[in-house]
Amino acid sequence: MSILTQRSEQEQQWLAELQAALTDHHFQRLVLSQYQGEIAELEKVSFRIIEIQQQPKLCAVYQYKTQDVTKNYDFTEAYNCIAELLAGCKQANLFVEGEELQLKRTKKKVILTRSQKQNTTMTQQAHNREKQRYILQEQAYLQDLGITDHKAQLVPSMARKWKQINKFIEIFSNAIEQITPEDRALHVVDFGSGKGYLTFAMYDYLQQQGLQPKITGVELRDNLVEFCQKVADKNQFSQLEFFQGDVRSYQPEHLDVMIALHACDIATDFAIHCGIRLNASVIMCAPCCHKELRPQLKSPEVLKPMLHYGIHQAQQAEMLTDTIRALLLEAYGYETKVFEFVSLEHTSKNKMILAVRRKSVSVPDAKIMAQIEALKQMYGIGQHSLQRLLENELVDQDRAGCRC
Repeated sequence: MSILTQRSEQEQQWLAELQAALTDHHFQRLVLSQYQGEIAELEKVSFRIIEIQQQPKLCAVYQYKTQDVTKNYDFTEAYNCIAELLAGCKQANLFVEGEELQLKRTKKKVILTRSQKQNTTMTQQAHNREKQRYILQEQAYLQDLGITDHKAQLVPSMARKWKQINKFIEIFSNAIEQITPEDRALHVVDFGSGKGYLTFAMYDYLQQQGLQPKITGVELRDNLVEFCQKVADKNQFSQLEFFQGDVRSYQPEHLDVMIALHACDIATDFAIHCGIRLNASVIMCAPCCHKELRPQLKSPEVLKPMLHYGIHQAQQAEMLTDTIRALLLEAYGYETKVFEFVSLEHTSKNKMILAVRRKSVSVPDAKIMAQIEALKQMYGIGQHSLQRLLENELVDQDRAGCRC
């Protein structure tokens, strides 16, 4: 491991600390962010230690604008890779035992700061995706939910569900890492919580991270609400509660994270609107049953041969619906990704819209709104529910301003 030349004194010191952490086994994790180098669409890279065939490796997660890519390196390869990436990053955070070393690049200088952190033990995870878990299998509530038996062993029929839970928490954890509030409190609302598999897992995960979660699961079926509340009370999850209703009847005054998985048709639009209206830091949706735009869809002349087929028309309506949703989120200050994830209900509806708020806006971005109007005009779309809800919100705000 040799430090690259032609670097500032602060960069060389930071790299020396990285080298020492890897050599002395004090390394915990590393985040390279605000990437502005030559790799197209790369935004951030995070590193952690895993174990492959009883050998420690560094697992790197490259977060691009539309996807994440995982690569594993031995320590020498990882160091050289990090040293090369560092030149294109505005910020680098190295976490070692008891300390955090932050390297921050401004227009005029490079700043290196060192701060004390509470010691945490980072467990090396075997390179076996079936065993890489964000939730501990021994937790008692998993037995209450029927995922494990009385010996904390996985119930065979729940193996797929267990994998889905951990995949969701992996995505959830990456989003939360970007927005964790300073006071450690986090209010999450899960619309359509069902039997509570993900709701409980989120609460458990956030507690493991030293946060103070307040989570509300919203579900129409009162028998599931009653069941989940009993499990929450039994496990002394005092800030986990369940509400009988839906996105239209449950109106929180504040939330940090809005979850809505497989909300049917325009229920997804109501959920996203709720998140935007309350300035949620994270919005996670898995849209379902795209019915609103299909009857409005008028095929552009050049696309008529393709959209003549019903399956293609349905796919086009689905893509158009979710594209407008994603663009509206971006217009209102959110960084948005649309990607596939493991289906949570054993269905092909496995698309997720993940949005992280980057700024608060009072008026949506005019350029993005023009793109939306161009798409609607091209396909003859008269109404999109999320756009209508957001426009009505602006009208109500204007009226409130006039009354004042």
